[in-house]
Amino acid sequence: MVTSTRPAYLAFASFGALWGTWGAALPALRDASGVSQGQLGIALLFIGVGALPAMALTGRAFDRFGGRVVAVAMVLLACTGVAVSTLATGPSSLAAWLLVLGATSGAADVGANAVAGAAEQGTGRPVLTRAHGVFSAAVVVSSLVTGGVQVAGLPVAVGFGAVVVVAAVAAAPLWAVPPEATAPEQEPTGQPTGQARPTRMVPLVAVGAIGALAFAVENAHQSWGAVFLADQLQVTAGVTSAAPAVFAGVTALTRFAMGALRPLPGGLILTVGAMTAAAGSVLLATSSTTPVALAGLALAAAGTAPLFPTLLREVLRGVPDGARGRATSTVASTAYIGFILGPVLVGGVAAAADLRVALIAVTGLAGLAALAASPTTRWAQSKTSVPAHR
Repeated sequence: MVTSTRPAYLAFASFGALWGTWGAALPALRDASGVSQGQLGIALLFIGVGALPAMALTGRAFDRFGGRVVAVAMVLLACTGVAVSTLATGPSSLAAWLLVLGATSGAADVGANAVAGAAEQGTGRPVLTRAHGVFSAAVVVSSLVTGGVQVAGLPVAVGFGAVVVVAAVAAAPLWAVPPEATAPEQEPTGQPTGQARPTRMVPLVAVGAIGALAFAVENAHQSWGAVFLADQLQVTAGVTSAAPAVFAGVTALTRFAMGALRPLPGGLILTVGAMTAAAGSVLLATSSTTPVALAGLALAAAGTAPLFPTLLREVLRGVPDGARGRATSTVASTAYIGFILGPVLVGGVAAAADLRVALIAVTGLAGLAALAASPTTRWAQSKTSVPAHR
């Protein structure tokens, strides 16, 4: 049983530092690689291609080896960030390195969530929501640091190098997280695990599908916010880092606030949050000034912030020791499809039409989440006779 929250928070700090640096550096990486918006959108697809298999495998690895898997994944992810910023010189090399980035990120994602889920079960505290808040806070700090690096005229590789240091600091306590107990071979009803597997997977995938919609909206804004400021509003390099910083800052504040409050019904959180995200997307897409654009990003961030942590918290509740990693893999890998498709959708629509039109398409995804969230949640909760949290 995990009784310390420190490894979980450090894991999410390292993970957030990488993606905050990535969001702020994306315009510079695009220019250095010499790719167009459409080519960047295609290249971003390779992150998901690498991530999904890694996410599927990491859960079982965590159940067997514990935090050592997460420690290795975090360090490799940070080192890959440095490689992308220095070795990607065209569409092909960018795609190849993003494939590696996706694989290491997928492993780190599942591992960090599994550590946080185990800590929440062991301590009884809202570790998942707070850990996701730490992730967002780290995104803010690393975004601003990367912006400062660019203003100083230094290469963005310097920012990614700082992430390697953060990952190294997180690795030691993560390495000490022990494997969980061996998963039981019987379901609570006494039915063999293999016979019940198709049934118990359905609620996990359904919850993950709602998470996919949430991630699509979230990562679309996180990945393209700085590009929107640069291309649509002609904001200078360095200042564009305000986009991922504002988005992540509001996300962090919202998650910390949710972690301090009594949990609300999952369906309510999903519906209201998705509607708020849709409103923020519209505001961003129609903005003509930087303050209005940042306000739209802030509203979208407040809407998406509590969605995935709440979903994961609910679905992991009651999962037996030794199976938490596999359950996390199922939900996270399903949800990650949205993480992939969000930025790719924006890139594809922007290439065919306009970046503002692409953000309106993101609004449609948020609206779909608002419509589907409550009935899906009620259905998943009604499956009390099967281990839907596994």
